[in-house]
Amino acid sequence: MTELIPPHGGTLKELYLPASEARAETRRAAEYPSWDLSQRQLCDVELLLNGGFSPLEGFMGQADYDRVVEEMRLADGTLWPMPITLDVSEAFAASLVPGQRIALRDPEGVIIAVLDVADIWVPDKHREAELVFGADDVAHPAVAYLHQTAGSVYVGGRLTGLTPPTHYDFQHLRQTPAELRAWFRQQGWHRVVAFQTRNPMHRAHVELTVRAARQAEAKLLINPSVGMTKPGDVDHYSRVRCYEHVLQKYPAQTAALSLLPLAMRMGGPREALWHAIIRKNYGCTHFIIGRDHAGPGKNSAGEDFYGPYDAQRLVERYREEIDIQVIPFQQMVYVANRDAYVPEDEVEEGDEVLNISGTEFRRRMREGAEIPEWFGYREVVEELRKTFPPRHRQGFTVFFTGLSGSGKSTIANALMVKLLEIGGRQVTLLDGDLVRKHLSSELGFSKEHRDLNILRIGFVASEITRNGGAAICCPIAPYAATRQQVRRMVEEAGGSFIEVHVATPLEECERRDRKGLYAKARAGLLKNFTGIDDPYEVPENPELRIDTTECSPDEAAQRIILELEARGLISRLSSAEARIVADAPSSTAQPGNVGRGAMTA
Repeated sequence: MTELIPPHGGTLKELYLPASEARAETRRAAEYPSWDLSQRQLCDVELLLNGGFSPLEGFMGQADYDRVVEEMRLADGTLWPMPITLDVSEAFAASLVPGQRIALRDPEGVIIAVLDVADIWVPDKHREAELVFGADDVAHPAVAYLHQTAGSVYVGGRLTGLTPPTHYDFQHLRQTPAELRAWFRQQGWHRVVAFQTRNPMHRAHVELTVRAARQAEAKLLINPSVGMTKPGDVDHYSRVRCYEHVLQKYPAQTAALSLLPLAMRMGGPREALWHAIIRKNYGCTHFIIGRDHAGPGKNSAGEDFYGPYDAQRLVERYREEIDIQVIPFQQMVYVANRDAYVPEDEVEEGDEVLNISGTEFRRRMREGAEIPEWFGYREVVEELRKTFPPRHRQGFTVFFTGLSGSGKSTIANALMVKLLEIGGRQVTLLDGDLVRKHLSSELGFSKEHRDLNILRIGFVASEITRNGGAAICCPIAPYAATRQQVRRMVEEAGGSFIEVHVATPLEECERRDRKGLYAKARAGLLKNFTGIDDPYEVPENPELRIDTTECSPDEAAQRIILELEARGLISRLSSAEARIVADAPSSTAQPGNVGRGAMTA
């Protein structure tokens, strides 16, 4: 471990072994049990090893975890607001004992670090969600991760770094805390204000940062998070290209760009405090906290998880303790009659205020709508147009779910043929039975195996979608949480996800049962059969709900075509095709309603 004295107080701890010792430990680690790090864990390990998470020296043990969850402090009383934990599976945890060493590997199998196991425990994730994120609500991305992705057991212990994680992208912008501090000293930057962002920067962001730097009499560090951010965000490759354009808008020698490999939790006030501590570790003297800093958006009731300035208030409470100056800012809005951006609290009566939210901006980009000059720089918009092609060229996934015998495969085949008739993109049908045969032949029908099968389908669909194709999936997919994971996969790949609940009643599905599966299940000859001895979790808000007792497969496929057309994903229907849908039974989905859950049968 190397200890470095930062220019502005405190001790930075790097946890890497010297090269010769690292080589020897790497050879020994080949015999240790191995854990393959997830994307979030890999981000955490990188910042633990390079000192970005100082004073932490590894993944938290139970005493540190409990006190951080309850009080935002480590067991020794040091302020730290966010749990940093290594979550693993029950099976892996069962093979461990305290005092053991495990090798932590990246997705390519390279050993990044070893962990000296100190604690192994099962956390109360509901308590963690309530106290850390303010609500046990899976609409919060960190809570969804906690319950739907993270392992059920936590392992804590000290890390020893063997090799830094490899990054092939933007290597010239990936400075460690020690490297960035050294660069500040070399440049004579004694006062540095950091700006955290996970979105492309536009004119309002530039105005805000210029004002903050002027207020602090400091240089500016644009320090975006390029680890995990909020699902659906613009990918970091596109964002960094945008930041490089924006950097040219600042006066020479006043601003710099450096990337932060942080896996955000979108934890609002606690996250803002965490971000400030991290920026202090990177050698910054000031930190900007704006409106709704690291907020995840709406909860399940449609309300904001956090108040717009809760983050500023929490960080202000600990201002003396964190030893970094915080610059709070109101939201910047464009005042047309002044042709200028101003903080919203400086808007005067009679001012003509214009604003575009992040959600509205992403909608405009995805739909190819105009981005006004007062909002975005031309170079940034052009860069983002490469990431967001016109709607009709974007990929999508149509995901059927319903009981066995409900008609999913029949409608899916009809839909595939109609999409091929329209043309314009590659279409792939991922039928449940065929996937079982070719992709998941070794899996059984336990809940764990059924979930794994659906996630495999989701992965393939997301890759098809990422590359502009149309994926049609028709498994039973009985569990809501797993379907939600697939939705996230597809949306994170930049595509649209259309969930179609084929809501044919159980009695009708049994009547159609050509293979006799329902009869076998009722006789106890088939176990874990969905709808008989295993529940089917009905989708709450599918994009479409279709009952095949009320319409033909052709009519059902036409309704899906109409939904895709309304979303701009395919070209407009001919008048003859539109009449087929208009003449369908009135109890089923009607054209014109394009919101989630609006088209029901």
